[in-house]
Amino acid sequence: MFRTGVRAEIEGRVRVLGEAADVDEAVEAVQRLRPEVVLLDVHLPGGGGGEVMRRIASRVPETRFLALSVSDAAEDVIGTIRAGARGYVTKTITGPELVDAIGRVAEGDAVFSPRLAGFVLDAFAGSIAVAQVDEDLDRLSEREREVMRLIARGYAYKEVASELFISVKTVETHVSSVLRKLQLSSRHELTRWATDRRLL
Repeated sequence: MFRTGVRAEIEGRVRVLGEAADVDEAVEAVQRLRPEVVLLDVHLPGGGGGEVMRRIASRVPETRFLALSVSDAAEDVIGTIRAGARGYVTKTITGPELVDAIGRVAEGDAVFSPRLAGFVLDAFAGSIAVAQVDEDLDRLSEREREVMRLIARGYAYKEVASELFISVKTVETHVSSVLRKLQLSSRHELTRWATDRRLL
């Protein structure tokens, strides 16, 4: 439904070559269609927009990526830029503003919603803790990050499952994966890790 709305807003002013519902579809579509600009959802199912860029950016050097997200969290913005996006705008953007952003990215400009530009400048200036953009966080998928935050806040597995509309077994699998990737041994260590990085 969201993709249909975006397409309706920009079609006629931007030539839409295709669309994708998840990471695998996006990687395949970008390789096949070779668009000038890919409008990429940061929370795309299957690993997120960052995963698309990590898998394909070097194979399509002529293609530029513009992130579109509901999230304005610093770690999402900075992680997405580090993965290769030329810009990051939030879903409060208007249709004409989005068309303008796509055109500017196509021409090689970097485009950010005003508040988000501050995050990027602060990160390069060093005033955002390096922990917010460290490589540990990049190892986690978007779903693993969601589970990690809730577990670190003290949610029980059943509460996490209810919050994210997944099974308790799936929560357990994600927690095991998070602990393994971050080389932690317990949820108490996970809470401390997330607190140190201001992720709660």
